[in-house]
Amino acid sequence: MMKKWLVGTVLAGTLALAACGNGEETKTADNSNADSGLTAFQNNSCVGCHGKDLEGASGPNLTQVGAKYSKAEIADIIKNGKGNMPKGQAQGEDVDKIAEYLSKQK
Repeated sequence: MMKKWLVGTVLAGTLALAACGNGEETKTADNSNADSGLTAFQNNSCVGCHGKDLEGASGPNLTQVGAKYSKAEIADIIKNGKGNMPKGQAQGEDVDKIAEYLSKQK
């Protein structure tokens, strides 16, 4: 009985450590600012309208917004609003971080 428990514990621990990894393999070359931009996107309630994966909810899908708008245009939309999006949904550096992140979504 003790051997089964020990083997199960070691196996579970090994699987947990393997799942954690160091995260390097999940980064992409074209999203060098993704972490801070994504974090700003999430912290400024953008997720509520645009979804956690940019898939859209009550707001438009942003998965390819960078193909339509430049970083400057996206920043302008965040600052001044457009359509149903009210102005000022993010402030300061967060505007630039979000715009940088979204401009790479193509």
